[in-house]
Amino acid sequence: MRAVVQRVKKARVTVAGQEVGAIGPGLVVFLGVAAGDDDSAVNYLADKVANLRIFADTKGKMNLSLQDVGGEVLAISQFTLYGDCRKGRRPSFSAAAPPELAIKLYQRFVSALAARGLKVATGQFQASMLVELTNDGPVTMLLDSDRLF
Repeated sequence: MRAVVQRVKKARVTVAGQEVGAIGPGLVVFLGVAAGDDDSAVNYLADKVANLRIFADTKGKMNLSLQDVGGEVLAISQFTLYGDCRKGRRPSFSAAAPPELAIKLYQRFVSALAARGLKVATGQFQASMLVELTNDGPVTMLLDSDRLF
């Protein structure tokens, strides 16, 4: 599983002109699911997102987590995070999970965040979405469950 995590002041997602999710201060998480992912990847990334210390403390140092600041999450499924652009000009998405697995793990990720006490809004799986966000910092992190150190 891969996640691009952006610290935001606010964010919203629309589908066909209708808002389907919105948050105030917190994180936008673009989540990609790989073909071999399972619940261990879900739990690893949910824990990392909830506890990643990328919010400023009173001294301006990134020392607080999403849970510490009471932030929200906008979780957007994004299979293109597994696009392989090394050959040719058209990305290959063969490493991405098939939709029936990806939706299950995406929903488990959202549930795992909610179980940690976070308010979570979502996009719409397999829809063409417009995501608007006000990046705070900007702070953007790349997380990958396959790169456990």
